[in-house]
Order: sequence, then structure tokens, then C-alpha cells
Amino acid sequence: MKNRILLTTLFLTLLCSSCSTNKMKETPKNAKTPFVWEGANLYFLMTDRFKDGNETKQTYLNRTKTPAKLRGFEGGNIKGIISKIDDGYFEKLGVNVIWLTPIVEQIHDGVDEGTGLTYGFHGYWTKDWTALDPNFGTKEDLANLVTKAHAKGIRIMLDGVINHTGPVTDIDPVWPNDWVRTGPQCDYKNYENTTACTLVKNLPDIITESNENVALPTFLTEKWKKEGRYDKEMASLEEFFKRTGYPRAPKYYIIKWLTDYIVEFGIDGYRADTVKHIDEDVWGDFKTQCDSAFATWKKNNPSKVLDDNPFYTIAEVYNYGISTGQDFNFPDKKVNYFENGFNNMINFEFKWDAQKDYETIFSNYSKKLHNELKGFSVLNYISSHDDGSPFDGKRKKGIEAGTKLLLAPGISQIYYGDESDRSLVIDGTNGDATLRSNMNWEDIKSNPKTQETLLHWQKLGQFRHNHPAIGAGIHKEISAVPYVFSRKFAKNNYRDEVVIGLDLPKGKKEINVGTIFANGSQVKDAYSGKTAIVENDKVIIDTNYSILLLERN
Repeated sequence: MKNRILLTTLFLTLLCSSCSTNKMKETPKNAKTPFVWEGANLYFLMTDRFKDGNETKQTYLNRTKTPAKLRGFEGGNIKGIISKIDDGYFEKLGVNVIWLTPIVEQIHDGVDEGTGLTYGFHGYWTKDWTALDPNFGTKEDLANLVTKAHAKGIRIMLDGVINHTGPVTDIDPVWPNDWVRTGPQCDYKNYENTTACTLVKNLPDIITESNENVALPTFLTEKWKKEGRYDKEMASLEEFFKRTGYPRAPKYYIIKWLTDYIVEFGIDGYRADTVKHIDEDVWGDFKTQCDSAFATWKKNNPSKVLDDNPFYTIAEVYNYGISTGQDFNFPDKKVNYFENGFNNMINFEFKWDAQKDYETIFSNYSKKLHNELKGFSVLNYISSHDDGSPFDGKRKKGIEAGTKLLLAPGISQIYYGDESDRSLVIDGTNGDATLRSNMNWEDIKSNPKTQETLLHWQKLGQFRHNHPAIGAGIHKEISAVPYVFSRKFAKNNYRDEVVIGLDLPKGKKEINVGTIFANGSQVKDAYSGKTAIVENDKVIIDTNYSILLLERN
């Protein structure tokens, strides 16, 4: 009997010891908040439309034709972005990733696709992947951008185009026929008629399914010779193909050129354009070379490495939605792009889901991300550069839009001007130009309504920045009325827990915080700056706002 009691006592002692060992310790108050991609607050800007860093507007490459409204180069550039990093604009908004539209050299002429004469201000009409377009800036500017951003803990994500070149003009020749196809035009009736075709007329499609060796276009090599860098570019290509063993096929040239920006500048991620128009295995190769390039940059620049986060890739698969999980459905097949090179996919459903109530959005997204999409994430947006059906297209619900976007599970994408109610309805424009107006800096400077909206986005953005639990954590409703919920995130020895209340009465309010904060502990409302003590699992606090963002103080 004594032996049985001793064994039982020993078992219980070991069990309690194990429980104590496995219980996660509370993260110290002064612990540095780790950067977590799945909880990032990303700012997406059109380089040409954000801010001009030059004293006067410049004209480059003889682009002197008069374009249709908002279809020419307006003057925004990398220097302009740097100026807003310097003055703390992104920090005040809680941004920790900046995604730029493509900055490589564009076709020199303009074309009319039925919406008026258009230049490649948007960056998606490539002429030379190895050079930056002078309208956007220089490689010295790009190096400075990355350095300045990294110094403030902000990652830089570039936009990569593999699917197509720019349109053909009198001064921008078509690439050779073993590089591109010029027809048929995509009809999207099946997988093949989505991938082996041109998106629109006069937008040559790279033959990305080819594994045949091809020579470089003569116009490109002649250009390099004229610029004095032919030998350097050819030697670099020789080294790449020797190291990788890839055939000299079109896709591998472009993959090499895009990943060079990682090796040289230490960019942190790529958003990939028109992903569903290319065979998915190409993206697997792209990610392999991105990872290799990032490892090379870290090895060559040990003092500049921010942390041990991997290189991050986001896929633009038009019309993908979180509801379908990991699969994207073509009419005749399913493709899992998460298994083919991507950490994340742009979620085209959020603009519709944002019409729903908070709990429906938050609970559904949390379940998806922590089950079917565990280990991956989605990028949510309310407006974008090529989506003609944005949430709040007339900019009447800026506060609600910010609340839903910045508190939703997943990565938040702030499209430049979302935070300042930049108009998406511009008289005299055609097509997507209306979505691409110049950033409304004057409104931010002088319009009280704009300033009120911006302040709301800043408070929520900073809270998201400081708490990975918002985007990457597990959501749990605490009470329906008043509406209160928690988010919990844990990784390695780091733990983050917050409680949020929405649509609360202004003035004195009492909310249940569940078991998130210990009784007797002090919490702070990040929205108002006020503090309170937790008693009986509740907080009583008096603020002038209908929102509470509670964190451990």
C-alpha cells in the first residue's frame, strides 16, 4: 500500500513539474516585439503617384507626348518614398512593410489601349529587367530606400513581373518569337487558355513553359553595350546558369534578373504579378532562387540582417478568395499556389466580406488561417490599383474601413490613400486611372475630416504593428454585446495577448476581458492612452471613444 501511495505521489509530482515546465512564461513588458510576416501591416503604393522627391518635375527618355488624364508619369519616385520614411509617416501609421509597384525600366513610348495614350507609369510594361526606370530613380536611390527602411524596422517588397513584356511600339521592338507569343488572347475558358495566351492585345506573353535555350534579344545586348555594361551582365548570366544548371530559357533569365535585386539590395519580399497566367512550377523555381539570393545577401551583409525571417512571397492570383482555402479553381483543374512558391495570396474576397459584421469576418478568417491555411496567410485589402469594385468606393466609410481592415486576421494592405480618403472617383479619367490618382498630401495637411480619418488609421496601425496577435493570432469572441474579443499569439518564447472592444458607448464603459489579463494587473487602452486595473475579470474605463484597444501596461 505504501509503495502504491509513493508511486502515485511521484507520478503527480512529475506531472505537475511537466505542466509547470510547459506553461509559457509571460513575455517581459520591455521585450522587443518580433516582426511576424503573418501579422504585418503592409503599405502598397504606386511609385509614380505617391510623392515626388525632386524639386521640379523631370522628363526622361523623351516621353514628351501628351497622355490621357492620369495616364502619364506624374513625378512620384523612390526619393519621394524615402522622404516620407525620413519624416516618420510610415511609422506613425504602424507600417512595417512597403510594397512598391515595379520600378524596372519601362517601354519608352506610350500606347493607347482604348483608354487614351498611356505611358508605363505603373511599372508593369517592362523593357529591361536589369535597369531601373529613370522616372522612378536610380539603383543608388533603391539602396538608400532599403537602408532607410530597414533602420526603422520596415521591410521592402518589390513587384515582380515574369508573365509579359511591355507593349510593342515604333521604338520598343517585340522580343524574339522564341521568347514571346503575340496571340491568342486569353479567354479563360480553361487552364491552357489562361496561361498560354496574351492578357490583352499587344502585350507579348513570355513563353514561360519553354525549357529551350534562347539567345538574348539583339536590341537588349546592344542597349547594354551602349550603356557600358554588356560584359558585366553577360558574366553574371554565365555564373547564374553555371551555378543553377537551368537551361537558358526565357523564364530563367527573368528569374535571374529579378533575384539580382535581392542579392544586391537585400529586399525582403516579392509580390508576384499575374501569377495564374504562368505554369505554377515556374513559381516554385522563382521561390527557390529568391531564397538562395536572400541567403547570399545575408551571408555577404551579416551586420545588416534584421532577423531570421525568410524571404516572403505574395501571389496575385486574380479572384482568389480565402473561402477556397489553398486551392484556386480553374474551369478544368485546381492549383495550389501555396505549394508552388508562395507564402501568401492576395485575398480578393475581403472587399465583399467587409460588408459583413465584425464577428463574422474575424471568426471566419481566424478559423481558415489556423486550419486549412495554417503556416500561410492572405493579404486583405479594401481598395487596390486594378480593382474597380472597392469597398467604400466613394470614401464615405473611412473609419469603418480602417477598423475592419486593420483588425482583420491576415496581413493588412493599406493602398496609398486608404488612410486619408484619397478619392477613387476622378472626373475625366478612363479605366483604372481613376484608382491611381496622386496622393492627397494637401488634404492631410489642411482638411480636418481627412486628419480625423488618418488619426484613426494611425492608432489602429500602431496597435497592429505592436501586436502580432492582431493579424497572426487566434481570435475569440468574449461577448457579443458589448462586442469584445481577444487575440492570442505565441511563437517560441514570445506571447502576445490583447482585448479589443468595438461599437462601445462613449464615456464610462465596463467590459469583460476573460482570462487574458490577470486580476489586479494594469492595462492600457492604446486608442485613448488611458489605463485601468482589472478586477473580477473586468475593466471599467472612461474614454471619449467607442473603441478600446487593451494591452498589458
